[in-house]
Amino acid sequence: MQRFEGKVALVTAGAQGIGLAVARRIAAEGGSVVVTDLQEDKIAAVAEEIGADRALAIKVDVTSRDDVDAAVAAAAERFGRLDVLVNNAGGCIVSTVPEDTTDEEWHRQLDLTLVGAARCIQASLPHLVKTRGNVVTISSVNGVAAFGNIEYAAAKAGQIVMSQNFAARYGPLGVRFNVVAPGTVRTPNWDNQPGTLERFETMYPLGRVGEPEDIAAAVAFLSSDDAAWITGHTLPVEGGILTGPGLFDLTTSGPAHKEY
Repeated sequence: MQRFEGKVALVTAGAQGIGLAVARRIAAEGGSVVVTDLQEDKIAAVAEEIGADRALAIKVDVTSRDDVDAAVAAAAERFGRLDVLVNNAGGCIVSTVPEDTTDEEWHRQLDLTLVGAARCIQASLPHLVKTRGNVVTISSVNGVAAFGNIEYAAAKAGQIVMSQNFAARYGPLGVRFNVVAPGTVRTPNWDNQPGTLERFETMYPLGRVGEPEDIAAAVAFLSSDDAAWITGHTLPVEGGILTGPGLFDLTTSGPAHKEY
């Protein structure tokens, strides 16, 4: 399918993991992609992979309004339009127990994950109004239910409510805002934690953690015309963990399902 033929998408944190998979998916479906990240060498390689005629790599720190504004302006100048913004930048950057979290740590977490997404939306809106484009923000199941990482969860929950409000405000102008809420996804963030993903697999009814391509498929749907009448929604892509994490111990609970 070529759902993004003639369209331009800007993907934040596109150097690896989910952002990289999203950039590849949109490009594979005919779109041009602006890939942003702090890792210049990696996004340069992504742009080279996609092709110089349809990709642009820009170093961006989403906590810097100047960086964000410059990146969006460069995207519009290079390709003449902007149709899709994928807010993927963010992360869990607070490691203390919540009772000890400082004001500075709270501000850092919210600035990166929540306010960073807002900056990208604000900079992109004038272009998205012209193209009747859309925004997909990558939140998390942490923003939907209590899985810990309180500061990160608060920022991710904020993304969801922010997107709903933008959807209501800019729907009359044809701009859509949706959210994807992934569960645990196999990304380089887990590389230094051997055995963790294998342990998490037992929590998921579908028996595995997610792959970046699982999330990219959902983003491609929501940002395409196939989702033209969907806005203000959060799509969990989480292997069923929201049905009840850790509730089923198949080694002690008897048969997991009827044998056919």
